[in-house]
Amino acid sequence: MPRIAKLYFRTAIIFLIIGISMGLNMAISQDHSAIGAHAHANLLGWVTMAIFGGYHALNPAKAERRIAMIQYCVYTAGVALMVPALYLMLTGNPAMEPVVAIASLITFAGVLLFAVIIFSSEAATRPAVTAH
Repeated sequence: MPRIAKLYFRTAIIFLIIGISMGLNMAISQDHSAIGAHAHANLLGWVTMAIFGGYHALNPAKAERRIAMIQYCVYTAGVALMVPALYLMLTGNPAMEPVVAIASLITFAGVLLFAVIIFSSEAATRPAVTAH
């Protein structure tokens, strides 16, 4: 399995643990004000990252391209910043709203980079053949 796929799966499981922990905390405390952060951790963290990892596992040539690691770093940074900032904002810290906005834009940039990977031609993933 390509390295990027392993990274995505490992990162996804961390976000699943975070998302479930938030859900348990909300259930125990009966305070569901952070439900948006819980949903983002599970959907953008666990589900989307697992899908990205699965795509790269099925497309190892594209997984080896430099843009794949750049996309992983951008997307992961966006989600890793967004989830705690959104949690803090939803639980009573309105000053976090600009951080959530910036993190959302970073995450979106990661999605756009993934679109570039998806729509890039397979020919771009093969090494060039040179005549000797």
